[in-house]
Amino acid sequence: MMRKTSSSQIPFQVVEVHLQKNNIDPITVEVIGNALFSTAEAMGATLVKSAFSPNIKERHDCSSALFDKRGETIAQAEHIPLHLGSLLGVVKKILQLYPPEEIREGDVFVANDPYAGGGTHLPDITVISPFFYKGKLAAFAGNIAHHSDIGGRVAGGIAGDSRSIFEEGIRIPPLRIVEKGQLREDVLKMIVLNCHMPEQRQIDFQGQFATNKVGLCRLTEICERYGLQTFLSSLDELLYYGERKLRAGVKKIPDGEYSFTDYLDDDGVSRERIPITVTIRVRGDDLEIDFSGSGSQVEGAINVVESALFATVFYAVKATIDPTIPPNGGFHRAIKIIAPPGTIVNPREPAAVGARTDTCQRICGAILGAFAKALPEKITAGSNDASTAVVFSGKNHLQENRRYVYVEALGGGMGARPHKDGLSGVQVHITNTSNLPVEFLETEYPLLVECYELIDGSGGAGRFRGGMGIRRSIRVLGEEVEFSSHGDRQKIPPWGLFGGKEGRCGRFSLNPGTPDMKILPSKSSGLKFVKNDLFVAETPGGGGYGDPTERDPQLVLRDYLEGRILEDEVEATYKVILDPSKKKVDAEATALKRKRLNG
Repeated sequence: MMRKTSSSQIPFQVVEVHLQKNNIDPITVEVIGNALFSTAEAMGATLVKSAFSPNIKERHDCSSALFDKRGETIAQAEHIPLHLGSLLGVVKKILQLYPPEEIREGDVFVANDPYAGGGTHLPDITVISPFFYKGKLAAFAGNIAHHSDIGGRVAGGIAGDSRSIFEEGIRIPPLRIVEKGQLREDVLKMIVLNCHMPEQRQIDFQGQFATNKVGLCRLTEICERYGLQTFLSSLDELLYYGERKLRAGVKKIPDGEYSFTDYLDDDGVSRERIPITVTIRVRGDDLEIDFSGSGSQVEGAINVVESALFATVFYAVKATIDPTIPPNGGFHRAIKIIAPPGTIVNPREPAAVGARTDTCQRICGAILGAFAKALPEKITAGSNDASTAVVFSGKNHLQENRRYVYVEALGGGMGARPHKDGLSGVQVHITNTSNLPVEFLETEYPLLVECYELIDGSGGAGRFRGGMGIRRSIRVLGEEVEFSSHGDRQKIPPWGLFGGKEGRCGRFSLNPGTPDMKILPSKSSGLKFVKNDLFVAETPGGGGYGDPTERDPQLVLRDYLEGRILEDEVEATYKVILDPSKKKVDAEATALKRKRLNG
């Protein structure tokens, strides 16, 4: 069965192929499927262990995956969902540029260009290796790593106020960087020459090459045990199973049309808020997600290319409908995505995309908001839905004045869940990086972390409370630092659900509590900090779920005593009366107050 789609909507997936079920033992398929997932996980562990830069080895800003010989994802490790976007089209693009008969064992390809099928923003560099078994091309192994610098107008390449992709770093279309096992030094030199820290980039590339070798060795072991034909048939069946499983979940959703609109604060260039509108249409086991009505592409760097949009949609759908769906591309076939060209979710080249993560986070939130009308028991309230990324760069006087680039994306509050409070100080949705430990940060960079804490009262009130945001204060120890950032939810707060209250907005500030205090824009580049300046990042809290007056008074007391909510919220918002000691609930007065409130 073939289903045609508009090439303007899905450029690298013009035809959706619905595979027929193979006559293969389902137990064998399951065993091979788990072996593939284990292989992808082993590749990810290798990359973390072999990389040099802190952003990869400490923050785990990387991912790994396996693909069949057509370029379909057959297994992805549990790392960063958005990285699927950088991996989605790259193998198919390689196959367009390099016909299979021209690909050899030992070849390795590299890419990062969002407009050439190679990524979602330039710092994410993808490395792909073909897998041959007994001389036949059978699959591909790939990994992606966020390099802390890729050249460009400012260090890091992710400044929120960049105005075109040409400002964001070197663009790498799919290129052969290793040929028949021999590194092409000319290609590698061309890439690292454009970076602020070429030695670090070169070492990280070696880690990426080693990672794919682990994947190829594991794939060889699988084929030697089960045979090539069983291996290939199992890949087809795993993809078919993924589609079948998602369709079964979609069929349980009531037919209908569900819409939601949220807004980004601004694009870093103008002050206008930007709508993200999604309409979800369910008809039987078909699912359509339409972004018509979303804002036009913007001058700033928060545009989202289609591969990043698709990865975001696939994450949100899988997380909502059935998290047990295998992590392969089969279930993608059950989803039709409409993204009008020239909009913020499908921009035209050369729109800047370095800060696309904030928009992807908001896309996730909008999809969940739409699904809340059909699946209220599965959806959380609005989360911090922002990347809150900061970049410090300069010369490190502690390390012979070598240049450094420190990149960090900070977590925040998760929205409250239908039956639980939201988590505090976590990454949500399509970002899944670790925080950089304070001890490592202070050892590696001329920076001092003076405060790292949860923000009291930042979670939205509700029957279940939103998670709290983070406050991180960083003191500059070097003589001069260049600072760039991209963040959001600093003007428009995370939304509550079913009577829950909004979470608190985030904020960037410099030297708070002094006459020199400044509130910094959420999206900036090239700001100059000097020695002893104190930068403070505050991230958004999550929204609440349900009416706050339905929250257990004892939980309200606990939250107050532990600093999770402020004193004025106890009575004004939750309608809970404490006794004079402020350590116990006045149960009678509370019951009377809530009874009067409810009529």
